[in-house]
Amino acid sequence: MYSFNELRRAAKTAAPGKARTLAILGNCSTQFLAMAVRGLAALEKLPLTVFDAGYNQIEAQVLEDGSELYACAPDSVLLYLATEKLYEEFLDMAPASRGGFADGVLARLEMYWDALGRHANAAILQCTFTEIPDRALGNFSCRVESAFVYQLRRLNYLLQERMAARGDVYPVDLMAVQAELGRERFFDPALYYSAKMAIGTEALPYAAKAILDVEAALSGRVKKCLILDLDNTLWGGVVGDDGPENIEIGELGRGHVFTNFQRWLKELKECGVILAVCSKNDEAAAKRPFESNPEMVLRLEDIAVFVANWEDKAGNIRLIQRTLNIGMDAMVFVDDNPFERELVRSMIPEIEVPELPEDPALYLDFLQRQNYFETAAFTGPGADRTRLYQAELAREKLKAAYASLDEYLESLEMVGTARPFEPAVYSRVAQLTQRSNQFNLRTVRYTEADIRRLAEDPDCLTVYYELRDKFGDHGLVGVVVGRRSGADTLFIDTWLMSCRVLKRGMEEFIIAALMDRAKKAGYRWVVGEYIPTPKNAMVKDIYKTVGFEEAGENRYRADTESFRPGKFHIKESEE
Repeated sequence: MYSFNELRRAAKTAAPGKARTLAILGNCSTQFLAMAVRGLAALEKLPLTVFDAGYNQIEAQVLEDGSELYACAPDSVLLYLATEKLYEEFLDMAPASRGGFADGVLARLEMYWDALGRHANAAILQCTFTEIPDRALGNFSCRVESAFVYQLRRLNYLLQERMAARGDVYPVDLMAVQAELGRERFFDPALYYSAKMAIGTEALPYAAKAILDVEAALSGRVKKCLILDLDNTLWGGVVGDDGPENIEIGELGRGHVFTNFQRWLKELKECGVILAVCSKNDEAAAKRPFESNPEMVLRLEDIAVFVANWEDKAGNIRLIQRTLNIGMDAMVFVDDNPFERELVRSMIPEIEVPELPEDPALYLDFLQRQNYFETAAFTGPGADRTRLYQAELAREKLKAAYASLDEYLESLEMVGTARPFEPAVYSRVAQLTQRSNQFNLRTVRYTEADIRRLAEDPDCLTVYYELRDKFGDHGLVGVVVGRRSGADTLFIDTWLMSCRVLKRGMEEFIIAALMDRAKKAGYRWVVGEYIPTPKNAMVKDIYKTVGFEEAGENRYRADTESFRPGKFHIKESEE
């Protein structure tokens, strides 16, 4: 972790970012917090402009239409209400009214959220509330409704519930930061009373990281895959020497370390993180613990791609990356061996390779604190993508049996659906806009609240696409947002697609369904645009490929009256 002085120096030399603007509002002094965020963004190469509203300016900036906040048109707004200021408010209240303190603070927050929703197209980053050791009644304070400890913990609980019910509010968990550092490192009383700073300089880098983690997720910089070594990483011992029944795993001795590590990995997998294996091992021997050791938490069905051989790990990781068809910078590689870690770092600089502690007992705590898998959306237990990639491997094996691509695609018996956005998919659509980088024509990011507004806008045409075949259901794989541009033109604001279904005719199916809907809605022209990014070069010619004509630099158009879709082997569902 960087020191605050390092972040301050970086902030002074950082050029303003162009990709996103973050506004920071607090009921205390936020100058140094903004400086830490600006410096960390520069060091992490996350383009970000930071607007600091100054001391205690939340209401002046949020509730006034012509404020500096709205003039800077932020992409996200951080709201930080320091617990210390709330504590002062609480103590100034009449004792008889303190039982409603949490509800009052929450109502104030919701007023801010609603005002931001009306006046700014911005994601709201809401800080949770740190603890204060005011136990006026000792431990009994936890059960007295009029005690500050009771109200503060109730406030955090209610805050979580309200954020879960909205699509535009994202938590920044300062309470977790304080729990990691301890109250004494997080809060400096002398600094608070002299400068109204509620986060000490030692804690500022950690708070800045929590904020930047959310910003990175909102900007599409997310990790999707965790690649695991096996021996002395996933279990203790060497399976080839010790045998699958003698590896260290289970509740006894050092095995407990690896069992808890696997429990956490299982949780990641259930939340949508792809698990892969990259091991120097005999493949059959490497798989036996998954198949036969009853103490194993992870099983083969939890692993999307399993690579075990005696080749170099950098080459095997490239094989995994090609199989999954995701960016190398979306992957994390975990290995206990320093030589292997350094080899992979030197040969694949884009991949994240954490420097694991020597003691396996520290693996879990270390990796949890790195927070590699921050996300800005979650679609529930169904987020598990492992089966999708396992089915993809089956498709690839089948492909080799056919003489032509057309024959192979016909054999898949593909069925597609195209439907307007509906509440059940708002979260998943928002997640795709935030995570998709390669097949994304304009790389516009949307929150769940944005998706709801687009779905309800009569001047927008929204379509989400699903695909299934005889091997299984790919789920939601494509999104298009069209906006009215003049009387007879539909402009494609967003077109993105999962790379899992590339080269199967889904591109042609998406455009065919879009053109049909545009024609029925009364549009004569459909106009598309390609905005280049470092990651989306694969789609620079996609509009020409699907039958659009050039209409300027990186702009294309098609006439709904004369357009004829390209060939595809996808039957549209009548459901």
